[in-house]
Amino acid sequence: MIRIFHHYVHRASLRSMFFDMAVALLLALGVVTYQVGGLDMAVPLAGGQLMTFAAALFVVTSASGLYEPQNALSLSRTCARGIFVLLIVLPLAYAIFGLLPAHMSSREAVQFSVMAGVSALVLRRVYVSQRSAVPRGRTRILIFGAGPAAQVVGATLRSADPNAVIVGYMPGPNESEAAVPAAELLTSRGSLTETAISLGVDEIVVALTERRSGSMPLRQLLDCKLAGVKVYDLNTHFEKTLGQIRVDFLNASWLIFGDGFNQGALRTFIKRVFDIVCATLLFVVAAPIMAVTALLIRLESAGPVFYRQERVGLNGRPFLVTKFRSMRTDAEKDGKPRWAAANDDRITRVGHVIRRLRIDELPQIFNVLKGDMSLVGPRPERPYFVEQLTQKIPFYAVRHSVKPGVTGWAQVRYAYGATVEDSQEKLQFDLYYVKNHTLFLDLVVLLETVGVVLTGKGAR
Repeated sequence: MIRIFHHYVHRASLRSMFFDMAVALLLALGVVTYQVGGLDMAVPLAGGQLMTFAAALFVVTSASGLYEPQNALSLSRTCARGIFVLLIVLPLAYAIFGLLPAHMSSREAVQFSVMAGVSALVLRRVYVSQRSAVPRGRTRILIFGAGPAAQVVGATLRSADPNAVIVGYMPGPNESEAAVPAAELLTSRGSLTETAISLGVDEIVVALTERRSGSMPLRQLLDCKLAGVKVYDLNTHFEKTLGQIRVDFLNASWLIFGDGFNQGALRTFIKRVFDIVCATLLFVVAAPIMAVTALLIRLESAGPVFYRQERVGLNGRPFLVTKFRSMRTDAEKDGKPRWAAANDDRITRVGHVIRRLRIDELPQIFNVLKGDMSLVGPRPERPYFVEQLTQKIPFYAVRHSVKPGVTGWAQVRYAYGATVEDSQEKLQFDLYYVKNHTLFLDLVVLLETVGVVLTGKGAR
């Protein structure tokens, strides 16, 4: 894992993505150069098409999830993602290179050559993704601890990082009972440093359930770090591996003395400019879709096209969020707020479609332009639920230190939630976003949102 602008990215994923992008761009450039008879003519003639094609390919492949490292990745899921990419990229390639000058006799040859090359790249990516689903022992990890916390860390690594190999668990001095299998417990080979070096350990994750009364061998951990072994605490492990901050193992001092949570006037200004520009462009593109949606809602049932509801925003201030109405007008006739459930009978026929495609969220563009919301941030919740969740979930109020968003890190990482437990899971992603948010992370979220919208993931 490498950290780019405070956001952790898998090194292999980044390398693979840029490799495929470079090959696709060089392939397209080579085809055009061959057809027109020279590089000096190809760049002026097709430079715009090449850049447009590269940008479109980057967005689609990023949104597809083909480059995300996953354990136990099934062949059917990998193929489905490859087909998803081809169904979008091939027509785009045909259309983009169809904009070459009409007098160019070899235009069709360029179109079909690029399409064939992209198909080969995607098929290769499907093969590589399936093959790399098996751990290859790239990172050897020792977990220092053998209690419940260590057990959770081990499960996290096995499910989220296919290239992580757990060499074993080293019990802490004050851990009398182990929660991990006895066969995975390590016996000391001298000091912790000597044990780590003899086992070829690359990283140590400190996952002690009990840290008091001398249970933390600080000198030995420092020696491990000086010997070239990376040492991570429990909270940093979850932040790095899962892109979340777990509240069940979180203490306030880690939040206070750690990095992140840098709001600042400059960052706020840049984010606001980014929101205005992107929201304006999105409105121009989405205006026809919004007009058709408004007409369909009006034709299907009596009642307002838009639905306005009070939500909690920045610093706990309430505001009215605007969405397309997707439920019956008597959805809460008893006056009691309720989360939407799977197969909710309050949702209209048009509502099912627009909620699945996230079209019902488009009017929130006006909230962004007004300044109540941002494009990316924690989803705004209703005051009734905020009051409940703040009492039941530690650190819940921290998510209100930034503007709520139309989409967010929790939305692309976790399916729709309708319970307190779901809200806690989503909060852990929100905390990660609040701690590490930058323009780079916003772009990552927006790219992943494209995939969520196209696949209907997590919609209700």
